[in-house]
Amino acid sequence: MDTFHERFSNLLDKQYFNFAAAHFLIFADGTREPLHGHNYRAELEIEGEDLDRAGLVADFIQVKPLFKRACDALDHKVLLPTHCAALRVAREGGSVTARWRDERFSFPEADVVLLELENTSSELLARHLCDETLTLLQQALPRLQLRRIAVSLSESPGQSARCERVRLSESDRPHLSTLAVPFTPRTFS
Repeated sequence: MDTFHERFSNLLDKQYFNFAAAHFLIFADGTREPLHGHNYRAELEIEGEDLDRAGLVADFIQVKPLFKRACDALDHKVLLPTHCAALRVAREGGSVTARWRDERFSFPEADVVLLELENTSSELLARHLCDETLTLLQQALPRLQLRRIAVSLSESPGQSARCERVRLSESDRPHLSTLAVPFTPRTFS
């Protein structure tokens, strides 16, 4: 007979985990899509190492405002990547200027979020929200022992991306060399 191991997680999918933002992608072939916007909707899943004495992975009341804060930071903003080789982004006298080839975009600085990303794809925005939320959780709830955190980000109904971070135990680390794609673990303090 098979043995089953218990795992508990919380899934937070509230209507207010949303944000409206403008962006454009630069594709691998160097072309770009037009500047446009989405009404994004985010979802958070966290898995604990174990349940606390109250039988909880985490208290929803403590987690929800932290994830909402990460989403709200992107709301009604133009999202620009700062690590895109094809895009030059600079602050210039109260504005942010983005240059792609011969095109120039200029936005009021207060309307822009500069993201340390290679692009503003749903995948990378999900990773950004995952990392920001993990940092906020670790700061606000230092006793919370997460095994896994995942953010799904929908840019329209039926179209979403997901980023998941898993805490690796020492026994998991030797198996990383077998991955087909090189993997570099990220450490969060």
